[in-house]
Amino acid sequence: MRIKLSPQRRDDTLEVVKVGDVLVLNGEPFDFSSMGEGDTLPRSAIASEWFVGDVERIGDELVLTLVLPNPRNYSPQQAFPVDLVNVPNGRVEFPKPLLEIEVVINGGDAR
Repeated sequence: MRIKLSPQRRDDTLEVVKVGDVLVLNGEPFDFSSMGEGDTLPRSAIASEWFVGDVERIGDELVLTLVLPNPRNYSPQQAFPVDLVNVPNGRVEFPKPLLEIEVVINGGDAR
């Protein structure tokens, strides 16, 4: 599976778990196991705001694009993400944001 990422500045989160050709996005399963070589599932047939563009099977590989929600402290890796290739089963790891450091000036505490 190849997951392309389309970064968007958003405050919500996306958790993805992969099990074979099934992706579970924030608890909602999407099963692509019935797609054969050369098949394309149009974006309009997928009832989820997290998919960007069509889902295709090229050879043995599913190729799809997901929204990557970027928090206000997004990192360069989130702003310009690389494709996730040969994604293993389990929780999909996305690029991490920068550490958020808030400094209060004039005698305040720092977090």
